[in-house]
Amino acid sequence: MVAVLRARDASLYPPVVETLVENGVLSIELTLTTPRALEVLPGLLDRLGGSAEVGVGTVLNASQAAASIEAGAAFLVTPTTLPEVVHAGLKAGIQTYPGALTPSELSTAWEAGATAVKLFPASIVGPDYLTQLRGPFPQIPVLPSGGIGIDDVPAWIAAGAVGVSMGGPLIGDALSGGDLKALAQRARRTVDLVHTAGDAR
Repeated sequence: MVAVLRARDASLYPPVVETLVENGVLSIELTLTTPRALEVLPGLLDRLGGSAEVGVGTVLNASQAAASIEAGAAFLVTPTTLPEVVHAGLKAGIQTYPGALTPSELSTAWEAGATAVKLFPASIVGPDYLTQLRGPFPQIPVLPSGGIGIDDVPAWIAAGAVGVSMGGPLIGDALSGGDLKALAQRARRTVDLVHTAGDAR
């Protein structure tokens, strides 16, 4: 699973990221809509010491992709199908997750060289939509993102998702001074749901 972090400033990231990683969430997406995200990334990677992968999301063009890669991003995520971002990731040897919703977008993203395609906004279409997409596109790994609640996780995994990408329902108010113990409980529960649903598939 991927935890998506949006905050009013990237200085709020470290304790939240450390709590997530300590409780089994080992893939973290820092969004470029958060001020100073790329400034904070190198120091955050040093603190984690390789215990998790940290990527950059809301990458909207090739120059943002280049800056993210230079800062140490382990992967790139886009909200739309942007072949130039996928190509930048491929050239740098890192994973890319471009966003798509329609069958045409899904195919375009995959053909561009995506590691997996982010189905976004996933909550609008639901797990049944992914089940239908898996018919003509069984070879494309799909990572749903956008509005997925913790209780929704098993249905998405059962529908064929390779994982889930979660923001608000997982993070809650942790990036605005909320209870980190509550965040830890949500993280553990979500990770358990992902593993249990994957084992049952």
